[in-house]
Parts: sequence; structure tokens; C-alpha cells
Amino acid sequence: ALRRLDRGLPTTVWYPAAGPPGGRPLPGADPAPGRFPIVLFSHGLHGLPEYYQGLVARWAAAGFVVAAPAYPYTNHEAARFDRADVRNQPADAAYVIGEIAALGTRAGDPFAGHVDPERVAAAGHSAGGYTTAAMFTVPRDDRLRGGIVIAGGLLSGSFVGPATPMLFLHGDADPTVSYAFGRAAYDKVPWPKAFLTLHGRGHGEYLTPGERGFDQTLRATTDFLRWTLYDDPAARRRIAADGNLTGVSTVSGRL
Repeated sequence: ALRRLDRGLPTTVWYPAAGPPGGRPLPGADPAPGRFPIVLFSHGLHGLPEYYQGLVARWAAAGFVVAAPAYPYTNHEAARFDRADVRNQPADAAYVIGEIAALGTRAGDPFAGHVDPERVAAAGHSAGGYTTAAMFTVPRDDRLRGGIVIAGGLLSGSFVGPATPMLFLHGDADPTVSYAFGRAAYDKVPWPKAFLTLHGRGHGEYLTPGERGFDQTLRATTDFLRWTLYDDPAARRRIAADGNLTGVSTVSGRL
């Protein structure tokens, strides 16, 4: 388990595995050939990384190393829960990125040669969305090439640093983090950006396979990551079509 100062950060990592595609994630599988970008994923209050496996395992299958720490005071199993500790999570996330990037350079490590430290994005849901947004404020993590904020917002500060595309996702019936609050954070982004509205959806059921809006969420986020981390212009052009389905979801903005 990773640890920053006195903060334990047990981290689950999903990655492209060798062998035939498909099937459930297999712990300890050999990495697939190649060097893959890093996606740091942050869970919400009372969450755990495994709650998001339906989404992030599919990102991994699409060619990304997804690292998801369990934050010490906001995860479901925290001995002492403290929602105010979210303010410390951007530094935790940055630390985990550095540790995962280092795996790719350590001789003998299973990830040696399979991690690309120059291609990094951050994503998160709810409190993890706030964590993600804050990574683009002061102190800015300049390694980031893209950000995905799901049902989150910006508590304070302003977006700073090099222009970095961002994708926001929010249910317009979210009872926990209001849709207006998510839009307000989006409006402050000075860089290429898009907003995926999940019509009639709440705080994150669209992150679950089989739920209405999941397919649009998966396709739009995967193509966003392919564009920002693999420099794939065709993926960028697909994002609007990925997320636009009458009665289900709508994409606005300009990437």
C-alpha cells in the first residue's frame, strides 16, 4: 500500500492485460505489450475504488493504466470519516501518480516498460470530482493532459496553468451535487471543454453497466482519454456523437 506522510493510500490498479480480450479482470495478470498512459481515479465520499470497476476496468481494457487510491478519511472503510479531508486529496492523487509512473522505470517490476509517465489524466466522481478539479488549480499538477469531473465541482480557486481539455458529466436531477453547481465549475474552465448532461439522472447511477446513460458515459469518457492521452483526433470528433442520444444525454461545449 502506498503512503504519503502519515496518510495510507491503498491503491487499486487496473491495466491492459496480456491474452485474449474480454472477460472479467484477472488479478496479477501479466501486462499487455506496450506503454500505457496513466489515469488517476478518485472515488466519492464513503466510496471505494472497486465501486467503480464497471467503468474503470473498461478504460483499462481500452489501453490505460487506471490507478485508484482509497483516500484515508473519506473512503467507505475509514476508521474516522472526515469529509473536510477532501482538501488534502489532490496532493494524495499527485503522489500516487508519481508512484505509479515510477513503476515503469523499476527493473524487475511487472510494470517496468509498461507505464508512460508523460501521458497522465485525472478523473473522479462526486468528492473525487472535486479532487480532480482542484488538481487544475493552485498548486497545479502540470503533468495532467486531461481531466474528467463526474458529478463534482470546484469549491474554491481558479483553473490555472497550461491549457488542458476537461470533460464534465452530471445528471440534471442530481440531488447531492446540484447540476447548476457542476455547470458553474465548467463555466470557469478557460480551456477546451465539454459537458455531458445525463437527463433525469441522479448522482451517479449512470456509472453502472446496464443503467441508462452508462453506454454514453463510457464511450464519451473513453474517447476523451484516447484523444488527450493518445493524441487521437478521430476520438475527439466522436465525443459529441458518443454522448448525444435523445432523451438520455446531451453533449455541449467545444473541444
